[in-house]
Amino acid sequence: MSERSKSHGPDKPAPRDRGDVIGAGLVWLAKWALCIVAIAAGAWVLGFLVARLWVVILPVALAIVVATVLWPPVRWLTARGLPPAAAASIAVLGFIGVLAGIIALIVPSVVDQAPELADKSSAGVEQVRDWLQGPPLRIRDEQLDSAVDAIVSRLKSSSEQIASGVFSGVSTATSVLVTLFLVLVLVFFFVKDGPRFLPWLHGVSGSRGGKHLEEVLGRIWVVLGGFIRTQALVSLVDAVCIGAGLVILGVPLALVLAVITFLGGFVPMVGAFVAGALAVLVALVGNGFVTALIVLGIVIAVQQLEGNVLQPVLQSRSMQLHAVIVLLAVTAGGSLYGIVGAFLAVPVVAMAAVVLRYVGEQIDAATAPPPEPEPESETAD
Repeated sequence: MSERSKSHGPDKPAPRDRGDVIGAGLVWLAKWALCIVAIAAGAWVLGFLVARLWVVILPVALAIVVATVLWPPVRWLTARGLPPAAAASIAVLGFIGVLAGIIALIVPSVVDQAPELADKSSAGVEQVRDWLQGPPLRIRDEQLDSAVDAIVSRLKSSSEQIASGVFSGVSTATSVLVTLFLVLVLVFFFVKDGPRFLPWLHGVSGSRGGKHLEEVLGRIWVVLGGFIRTQALVSLVDAVCIGAGLVILGVPLALVLAVITFLGGFVPMVGAFVAGALAVLVALVGNGFVTALIVLGIVIAVQQLEGNVLQPVLQSRSMQLHAVIVLLAVTAGGSLYGIVGAFLAVPVVAMAAVVLRYVGEQIDAATAPPPEPEPESETAD
């Protein structure tokens, strides 16, 4: 028996050399680094393709979001014997009717109250100018003019960015009206032929891959529909509460601000803040400082109700995403694709979370220890 075997005993393995341990660790780290680089390269290619195909991806994404809203009434109509095409047509026409009704409701209000609001805005600007020129600030006219010019130029550039960001990537040949028409056509086919998609995909991808794709897409559809319906409910509560307060206080453009609050609610965290700030600004210009303070109190109270009651109770069930992830997703989506990107960011992250959870479930199932055999029951002699 060698001295090495004697020193460590017959049952104890010989210790590994330090260089072998470091080498194995470096090989493991290199494999994971290569995998991360490959994933990053794939993500870059995917982002490049999305940017190039945004004209096509945008209508499809918006159509899927609208389809999740219209699918429950279409399913209810088809369950009562109506053909899928007729049920889809009724749902899409009803959706168009609701949009047309909202536009018809707010446009006259804007036309009637916009001149008065503009006059009050000019008067408010003059009051602020007089206050800045008086004690204790005593700012000179040329300083005020330069500051006003800077603010105006900033607002113009921001408005141009917002206008271009709503449908960023849409070429001049594809107008907004054509894009909206394409969205409605896609919605019709999605809600009409949607139930046939998963079986077709299962047959194309095979039994093994089709089973996973069908399960993941089914979960994504449930999460996406839950997010849209929950966010619509939260936004409706915000719009009704804030809109009622604006109407009672006699704030100009109250209905318009209520609609903006409802639409802004679909951009979590950021949209509610922007809509509330706009309501306070209009109240300040139209009704004065006291009314603006009351509107600010209403907005803060409603947002506290949303953040502490509605969002945790409702969104936690449908999304299961931390607030930090939601905020980062909205920021990234808005910086890359404008308002539409901020609106679609959270659903995209929620769908990615569904995929990651499903992958984690499959890993847990593959690495779980086999079940212990049940003990055999003793038979009586």
